[in-house]
Amino acid sequence: MEKGKVDALLGIVFGDEGKGKVVDVFTPKYDVVARFAGGPNAGHTIIFDGKKFVLRSIPSGIFATDKVNIIGNGCVLAPDLFMAEAKELEAAGYDLKSRLHISKRAHLILPTHRVLDRAYEAAKGKAKVGTTGKGIGPTYSDKAARIGLRVGDILDGFDAKYAALKARHEQILKDLHYTDYDITEEEKTWLEGVEYMRGFQLTDTEIEINRYLKEGKHVLAEGAQGTMLDIDHGTYPFVSSSSTTSGGVCTGLGIGPRDIGEVFGIFKAYSTRVGSGPFPVELFDETGDKIREIGHEYGAVTGRNRRCGWVDLVALKYAIMINGVTQLVMMKSDVLDGFDTIKACVAYKKDGVVMEDMPFETEGCEAVYKELPGWKEDLSHITDEAQFPQAFKDYIRFLETELETPITILSVGPDRAQTIIRKK
Repeated sequence: MEKGKVDALLGIVFGDEGKGKVVDVFTPKYDVVARFAGGPNAGHTIIFDGKKFVLRSIPSGIFATDKVNIIGNGCVLAPDLFMAEAKELEAAGYDLKSRLHISKRAHLILPTHRVLDRAYEAAKGKAKVGTTGKGIGPTYSDKAARIGLRVGDILDGFDAKYAALKARHEQILKDLHYTDYDITEEEKTWLEGVEYMRGFQLTDTEIEINRYLKEGKHVLAEGAQGTMLDIDHGTYPFVSSSSTTSGGVCTGLGIGPRDIGEVFGIFKAYSTRVGSGPFPVELFDETGDKIREIGHEYGAVTGRNRRCGWVDLVALKYAIMINGVTQLVMMKSDVLDGFDTIKACVAYKKDGVVMEDMPFETEGCEAVYKELPGWKEDLSHITDEAQFPQAFKDYIRFLETELETPITILSVGPDRAQTIIRKK
């Protein structure tokens, strides 16, 4: 029997590209859908049949009732938020306990992690990273410091382990003079979430996934955030705390590099970023505002305004290289329907020097643009690439030439049906 493969679907800029929708569209072709990194700071929005769901920790394949879904060891979980998310899905008629498997090695976000998140941000003053305040960074910090709590810990001696880590956090908060907080009610719900999680299949998911592959089954690895928020390769320190790249698929699920098949890189027809940090293509004018309003560019988890700009080919080329992207997926093409001119950033400029490769530091870089004609037609009703306006075909061809990677899937609207798979 031929061994199965793990295909990866990754955000390749700053996240918020619409990965949830694409995973939902892809799921019928796979046996297993797995999250490999991140936590409830990543909201994946899925719209179908007039319904809208925002998934934060649960894989987007959960809506296909015959698929196994896995939360891998590279993820971090907040029991209270997980419980709320899962119960909402259960209320909508989805059976989770038989199909959702959680890695014992995934780390737990404690209520005090969230307080630490706020305290650390407050201590940075003007140099804030712009975190979601969900406790993600402090949890990964504890993981790296080898003092964290893992999902498997709730099965044995949990009370003592929890009390010890909580006390450690409280001492840090005291040392930071950050004492104006009360987690009493939050902790109560959190502990209810721990009890709720005990009813799920808490497993050694790395063994499980490799068994599936040996059986010839195919796995879709669902990314969170994007390459430019990767802890190693992103715009540090304005990044997430996990490995969001294809390398993170291996460490976050416990598979070997040879098990990775296709790497789908997902990006928007324009650019967005949430939170602080350099963003050379950011538009501060009416065009940026127009993109935000048409694209509904507000955070799925936080509701924050997303910073908007034209597509950034410098960042995309870098991310394609880092991830070994084999196919590109372009989202929200329809948002640019009304523009006379479309721009694409082809280089950065700093201190008079033009750079086509991603520099170590992008702070202070200006975008160098190439202008292309807009298509000025409504794409949202299109069901086949043969119907594309010529100017849109030219935009796709331009991107493919610059990025040296085929764009095989395009989204022209928020519904799962508004997805066009191009003929190869």
